[in-house]
Amino acid sequence: MVSGPPCRRRLSATAVSFLFRVGVCHGGDTDRKGIVLALIGYARVSTGDQTLDPQRAELREAGCDVIHEEHASGGDRARPALRRLLAAIRPGDTLVVVRLDRLARSLAHLLQVVETLGAQGAHFRSLNDPIDTTTPQGTFSLQVMGAVAELERALIRERTKAGLRSARAQGRIGGNPALRRGDRDALRALRAARDESYVRKLESSAAAWLPLVRRHRPAMTWDDLARLTSARTGQAWSAERLKRAARRYVRDGLLPAAVLERAPRRTPDDRLMAIVAGMRQADPDLTLAGIAKRLAQMRERTPRGNGTWYPSTVRMLLLRAEKMGMATER
Repeated sequence: MVSGPPCRRRLSATAVSFLFRVGVCHGGDTDRKGIVLALIGYARVSTGDQTLDPQRAELREAGCDVIHEEHASGGDRARPALRRLLAAIRPGDTLVVVRLDRLARSLAHLLQVVETLGAQGAHFRSLNDPIDTTTPQGTFSLQVMGAVAELERALIRERTKAGLRSARAQGRIGGNPALRRGDRDALRALRAARDESYVRKLESSAAAWLPLVRRHRPAMTWDDLARLTSARTGQAWSAERLKRAARRYVRDGLLPAAVLERAPRRTPDDRLMAIVAGMRQADPDLTLAGIAKRLAQMRERTPRGNGTWYPSTVRMLLLRAEKMGMATER
């Protein structure tokens, strides 16, 4: 990765003056308050041109001082630089590429990457294509591409079903003959495809679980973290699913190995304090009643052992957590 000072979108004097008046810009404030300021470049070598210099020049001209460089070819499924970029990108950042083919191998892959960015509050821009999700026109172009991709998938499904019906009518057995023979290369390719599919699913869901793992592991047990993640996202997360995801990101260098360490033993009250403090840290605007509702959704028992949570009980736990240095009371 080529790094430099934080990447800023160049604003006109009129725009800067307006931002000062409305209170968005505060003279060098880098806290991303409703306006896209950070432009992060991504460059990848092409088959015909194995140098990144032209891409670097275009990205820097567009305002990118931080550029992630991928030296894998288009057929390489790993894309470690892209995966690290997606794991680290922050709300308000914009991922910038020279052309769409520098980012994605296919339309489906492009849409999946943009969806991952959107889930994290980030944006996407292609310099030589009409795609810029910070603008209504660019977002519309992307939606049209998404509709085309959905139509393409539907047509493929129909052709596949028709082909299977025809094969069955002719007495042929479906499937991959090489896999049926136990061919090692075919089995290796199948494992690689399954691995890529799993990695894509992790990337698309990273905005839901990755910040929580970074913030609460290993202080919180996997079971408690799974319940917290489920309550926050509205989706069912198991401890084993979270551990598997974390192990993969640790293996790829996207999470520190410390998240896999054993959680310390806690008394029941210490455990509740850790959960409540974690909720407050994850969402400082969450009210006492909101925390109580999430604890009920997690089916946590109160310190007295019943299932009905009150804001006063949450406040008591937060005050005790504050005294132990686990939380800061508002």
